[in-house]
Amino acid sequence: MSTSPGPRQTPVLITVTGPDKPGVSSVLFAALTRHGVDIVDVEQVVIRGQLVLGALVGTDHDPEGLQESVEQAMATVAMRVDVEIGVDQHPSSGSTHVLVVLGRPVSAKAFGALARRLAALDINIDTIRRVADYPVTGLELRVSVPEDTDAADAALRSALAALSVKVGLDIAVERDLLARRAKRLIVFDVDSTLIQGEVIEMLAAKAGCEAEVREITEAAMRGEIDFTESLHRRVATLAGLPATVLDEVADALELTPGARTTIRTLKRLGYRCGVVSGGFTAIIDKLGEDLGLDFQAANELEVVDGVLTGRVIGDVVDREGKAVALRHFADAFHIPLAQCVAVGDGANDIDMLSTAGLGIAFNAKPALREVADTALSHPYLDVVLFVLGVTRAEVEAADLADGLDPERP
Repeated sequence: MSTSPGPRQTPVLITVTGPDKPGVSSVLFAALTRHGVDIVDVEQVVIRGQLVLGALVGTDHDPEGLQESVEQAMATVAMRVDVEIGVDQHPSSGSTHVLVVLGRPVSAKAFGALARRLAALDINIDTIRRVADYPVTGLELRVSVPEDTDAADAALRSALAALSVKVGLDIAVERDLLARRAKRLIVFDVDSTLIQGEVIEMLAAKAGCEAEVREITEAAMRGEIDFTESLHRRVATLAGLPATVLDEVADALELTPGARTTIRTLKRLGYRCGVVSGGFTAIIDKLGEDLGLDFQAANELEVVDGVLTGRVIGDVVDREGKAVALRHFADAFHIPLAQCVAVGDGANDIDMLSTAGLGIAFNAKPALREVADTALSHPYLDVVLFVLGVTRAEVEAADLADGLDPERP
């Protein structure tokens, strides 16, 4: 298909609107065929049963006759039509970026603020489509940035990050490149990401020192103290606990809403899915088996005579260790880091998210949000799917095909 009418052709823009029904497109294109026009561009959208169909064509004779023919044809199917002859043409080089806007809800006020901010940056919205209506409203915008440079990209991200906080929307920004649809591996942090809560605090509750451990955990998540030091201090409080508490805690884990849907959907798409955690293998391994994960890495607690010693065996999976683990698994599956996604919530995930091609901060602390490619603030893990270009309709259709009920209230 050409991108603009021929040099001697008159451009004609035809816009058909009205209730969606079978046969509208066939009637329109039958009329166009009779006039021997060239199709330059076509776009159609249906919103709540209302059709908007646009066709840009080029004709080298009698554009007024074409207009009359189209108007008569559309009258036979009771559709409204607007025909603009000689419309100015500015051939588009294509969208440069994709924005995924997420809210619960997305208010007109908030979306209006986004539209105004884009206009102020001289950014055109090319297309808008809904990607989700549950558990959040998700809209995907393809936009054109005047200068597709690293500096312009950084300015856009900065501007929308500030707006996101102001209007209460999550706004993910990615360049509209083939790489966006070529991700093949995803790694999740576990505590407060794949699951609700912190495993170390659940273990500490068994030892009666939950408050002390939570204080250390929060300081580490904020990046105020070294993770390795904090891990050793927290694990030391577990000394003397029977090893059976590990199974008790593993059985009591609560997944983050949408976690199963997310893993199941990504595995259908061929992703390698796994976890890299500052938690503990005795618990993470069971989680991996339950979810059918492809890989996992975590710390190992020392157990002697059926009792926790309060020590960790081997190298600690800390901030740097998480990035090392991601590289290891990417190499093992022969997947470039640019095609990897990392999702986490704390300062301990900074290196891992920075290493991945796409780093997603999930209900994250400020230290991580500042370095992540995208920050999500809703407590549903399946919003990650929308950022990756998967729609809610696609998820539910796949579930129904497998005999599963969509996860809605």
